[in-house]
Amino acid sequence: MGNLLSNFRNTVVLSLVLAGLMIFAFGRVAPGGFDAGFWQATLRWVHVVAGILWIGLLWYFNFVQIRVMPSIPAELKPAVGKHIAPEALFWFRWAAFATVLAGLAVMFLRGHAYALEVLSFGLAGGLVQGDQGFMLMGVGVWLAVVMFLNVWGIIWPNQKRALGIVVVDDEKKARAARVAMLASRTNLLLSFPMLTSMAMYQTLFG
Repeated sequence: MGNLLSNFRNTVVLSLVLAGLMIFAFGRVAPGGFDAGFWQATLRWVHVVAGILWIGLLWYFNFVQIRVMPSIPAELKPAVGKHIAPEALFWFRWAAFATVLAGLAVMFLRGHAYALEVLSFGLAGGLVQGDQGFMLMGVGVWLAVVMFLNVWGIIWPNQKRALGIVVVDDEKKARAARVAMLASRTNLLLSFPMLTSMAMYQTLFG
């Protein structure tokens, strides 16, 4: 068991296999079997798992790395910039992609009318009684989309310059590092209201 847990890849693969068996078991006992509701639940699982990885890394960057970097001795900083940060950013950006893609898939599997209500903040139904929930869910969805675009359009391009993946002069590197930091802080700012929208809506409206 120790050998299994010592290997990251094997641990993750086994965990995913066990999760897959549980997903299959849910399909066997679900009232509708392996129907559209089952696939919606499966995609919601993907959405949640990817979202935990995405937001977890966002919080790691802001709660730990950005705050601690100034206090790290200069001779040790290259280890973070050359090894830890690029690896974390790989999982960060692709987790963001998977989160948003799976979330949109779940939304459209619930029906095009539902998706239209959410994306329009409930205005598609004229804000009749009950549509206020769609408004709040729509806020969360659009915040997540903005955060995703921020990851791929601002944070990652500037981090590539800041980390030397794309070679630029020192002035542009410093500017890119600040832009990436401010964009990351923007996503931190948006993350709590976004998660509030998602969690509260699913609990209160389902």
